[in-house]
Amino acid sequence: VDYLKYDSCNAFQIPLKWRYERMRNALNETGRPIFFSMCEWGQEDPANWAREYANSWRTTEDIYDAWVSFLDILDRQVEISHLGGPGGWNDPDMLEVGNGGMTTSEYEAHFALWALLKSPLLIGCDLTTMTEDTKRILMNEEIIELNQDDLGKPGVRLWQRQGEHGLYEVWVGELSGNELGVIMFNRGEETTQITVSYEELKWNGQHANVRDLYARQDLGLIAGELSFDVPSHSVKVLRVSQSHKQKSARSL
Repeated sequence: VDYLKYDSCNAFQIPLKWRYERMRNALNETGRPIFFSMCEWGQEDPANWAREYANSWRTTEDIYDAWVSFLDILDRQVEISHLGGPGGWNDPDMLEVGNGGMTTSEYEAHFALWALLKSPLLIGCDLTTMTEDTKRILMNEEIIELNQDDLGKPGVRLWQRQGEHGLYEVWVGELSGNELGVIMFNRGEETTQITVSYEELKWNGQHANVRDLYARQDLGLIAGELSFDVPSHSVKVLRVSQSHKQKSARSL
């Protein structure tokens, strides 16, 4: 056994911490590493206490394969994302990518944001019937690298704004090597230009090398700010690194 999920179904009012402590101790006594995933659906704010008991904890009720469910669960990570980190991770539930209830663009957003949040990336679709788009999303090693970065620091929502066609926002995550992962997310119903300055990103310098991770394309040296047209219900996922004009960088 490498992974154990301990749910709270039919717990019959047995105290949560008592149950999870006993399971933690039993797993530790096996003498081998076993990832302990705790699930009480976020009902008692486990992000604030569960690190003592488990390696991850569910932060909400179950996700389902719909845009509204994805957004609802994403929004509930905003206040707690900083509480995850090496040894203990927020778990906003498994991935719905490939199950058919959302568009390809929506699945790209779902996967990238879960990755930046350092969420466990558990595939939730039928592996035997995956489409090429599903494989392209789930097997994008550059997005996975955001999730598996050695620093282990979850991304945070930098800001959210109301545009003419709906909400849009920027998420940022500090990466090892003085790099940043940046996600521009358009929740609105029309293509929207999203702009974020290096000052807002707390990037030390006015130039950066930028790579588009879904396009797998180097965008070159960009000065001052990042600004892109992002289609409806879509993301622009960027990796920002030092240019030759910078010797050091500081981020969130």
